[in-house]
Amino acid sequence: MYVHRHSDGAAEVSVLVEGLRCTACSWLIEHAMASLTGVREVGVNVVGKRVRVVWEPQRVALSAILGAVARLGYQPHPLERTALDDVTTREQRDALKRLGVAGMGMMQAMMFAIVLYAGALEGIDNPTRDFFRWIGLIVTIPVVFYAALPFFAGARREWHARRPGMDTPIALALALVFLASVIETIRGGAQVYFDSASMFVFLLLGGRYLEMRARHRAANVVDALARLQPAIAQRRDASGAIENVGVHELRAGDRVVVSDGATVPADGSLISPACRVDESLLSGESKPVLRRRGERLIAGSIVTSGPAELNVERLGTETVLSAIVRLAGQAQQQRPRWATYGERAAGYFVIALLCAAAATALGWSYVDASRAFSATLAVLVVACPCAFALSVPAALARALAVLARRGVLVLKANAIENLARVDHFAFDKTGTLTSRAVELVAVTPMATHSAADCLALAAALETGNTHPLAQALRAAAGTSLPADIVDLHSVAGAGIEGKINGKRYRLGSASFALDGRASSDSDDIVLADASGMLASFVFREQVRAEAASALAALRMQGVEVEILSGDSVCRVAQVAKQLGVETVRARVSPAHKLDRLRQLRARGKFVGVVGDGINDAPALAGADLAVALGSGADLAQSNADIVLANDRLDALVDARVIATRTLRIMRQNIVWALLYNAATIPLAATGWIPPWLAAIGMSLSSLAVVLNSLRINISAANRNLTPRPHVDNALAAVPA
Repeated sequence: MYVHRHSDGAAEVSVLVEGLRCTACSWLIEHAMASLTGVREVGVNVVGKRVRVVWEPQRVALSAILGAVARLGYQPHPLERTALDDVTTREQRDALKRLGVAGMGMMQAMMFAIVLYAGALEGIDNPTRDFFRWIGLIVTIPVVFYAALPFFAGARREWHARRPGMDTPIALALALVFLASVIETIRGGAQVYFDSASMFVFLLLGGRYLEMRARHRAANVVDALARLQPAIAQRRDASGAIENVGVHELRAGDRVVVSDGATVPADGSLISPACRVDESLLSGESKPVLRRRGERLIAGSIVTSGPAELNVERLGTETVLSAIVRLAGQAQQQRPRWATYGERAAGYFVIALLCAAAATALGWSYVDASRAFSATLAVLVVACPCAFALSVPAALARALAVLARRGVLVLKANAIENLARVDHFAFDKTGTLTSRAVELVAVTPMATHSAADCLALAAALETGNTHPLAQALRAAAGTSLPADIVDLHSVAGAGIEGKINGKRYRLGSASFALDGRASSDSDDIVLADASGMLASFVFREQVRAEAASALAALRMQGVEVEILSGDSVCRVAQVAKQLGVETVRARVSPAHKLDRLRQLRARGKFVGVVGDGINDAPALAGADLAVALGSGADLAQSNADIVLANDRLDALVDARVIATRTLRIMRQNIVWALLYNAATIPLAATGWIPPWLAAIGMSLSSLAVVLNSLRINISAANRNLTPRPHVDNALAAVPA
């Protein structure tokens, strides 16, 4: 149910990993899993606590892969609603318990410290002083050995991975201050720091708790999509009675009843006469759509006017909903250039920080040895690279969540950066700028064949094709198709040919179907055999309602727009006129589209391509940014950087605004982190910042980065998409 099978025999699964928190964790998991024989690809999403792995089942078992993760100290779980809720709840409960222990210990340690500070001024005898020091040690032990345990565990993982990160300076500072205080307590020395250690842990845990809440919000969109899958279904048995079963028990061919207001548990075809369903998770529209007998219902949609009965066709990882969840998570499991540079820089920064702390200790030992320890601690604490390491991941996770909520699925790690850079968009026409609901309005057969026979032959040639014209032909032909259909061969941008009942036919442009014996500018779709034309087909298509406003908005953003289409000159010109597009190229083959992209790049343009068909796949693969429509061909989506799952072009406008703002906030985060460290490290090294104030500053700097990233929201865009209430309701149901 959780494993997706690839066409080449490989398998893919995404699992929820409890305990995954930092880049060192992701490095350990990636290397442990990638070292196994048969593992092809590993992707780790730290923000969403996901691990995606592609492997060869005949060479390595899934249990061995998950066992490698468990041996590292992380607990894998299936990616489903119960596990999501349980892991989130456990993480929040554990964080609150550690924060509570640290808070209680801090209050008690500070109360005893006040006695010691006041006694130092007023005079206190040694037995009383030693008593309060030992009491301070006792109340600090739970803080250090329980509340602060995640910092020590994180530092151990970082050094095991040879990738020092943000936990290293924290654990080092905490260990130093606690051990020094214990030694001073035992030997009756001058000063102890139990109050500082407790305060340090409490402030750090408080900052990380707020960071965790923000991280949960960033990951909740994809989580909410996973939660849309119901756990229970109503199946009709052979006798006609209805039984409640787990969704995992359903099989293809089962009949399922979905009551009014319930969620569809699997993809299938409607058996009952009609119903209305809320499919806003795909379309972005809140208005329920009418589905009639024989039409498809998708898992996760809500029956708003039912009940409905369907025949189950696809389950588990094969449903449309699972595909959306899988696509939405792919970009979070890859590291964009910015994040990779940031992680590498953070590692170097930690090494530089440790050197700066050593230099501070050495310098103060010559100037005033009594201040060397506190100054060194302050440097270690104030310059912890938490804010720097969070600068890019926090902004990126927020942007991906906002875009996914609007039906824009980012599939490639660098797509957001590239989307913001695009200054020239090339659009396909059919199915992209025009509606996919193309209507066949006329069939003109030659004298030797009937219209019905020609229509059946044409529909047979288009078997399996997702192009709008192919769908219109199949819809008009119905089910009366020839049985013997072999050797189908598609010629991108021209047409299709194949053998039907032993005879070869061609369907497409007149030039292609008649092997160059007709004008290439003819509007007709022609069916022909070796003897000549058999019939011509006339279609009617409509420009998408939002296309004109979307292209106008892109032009207002300074983006050049053109149409690249394999369709006839007059049809392309007609659409261009309606949309106000001046740059138009018709009858363009896939090879010529690639030539056009090279010409634009030679002029210094950063080119994006928007398409939906098989003939668009080469251009999508060759573009700087590839955008495919969610209803388009699988081949087009496999070459895409971004998929518009809602099939709305105005979502692309919103996405570009959000991408631009994301890059700006990433830069703000990085600049803030650099300025903060540049300003505070010298102050800490010179003794102007005590350790307790350094802990406050470090926590606030990390929190500032996370809160700044939360400013990436849909209000930055045009807000011209209709809300999706049942997705939003699913988000609202997520534990805060």
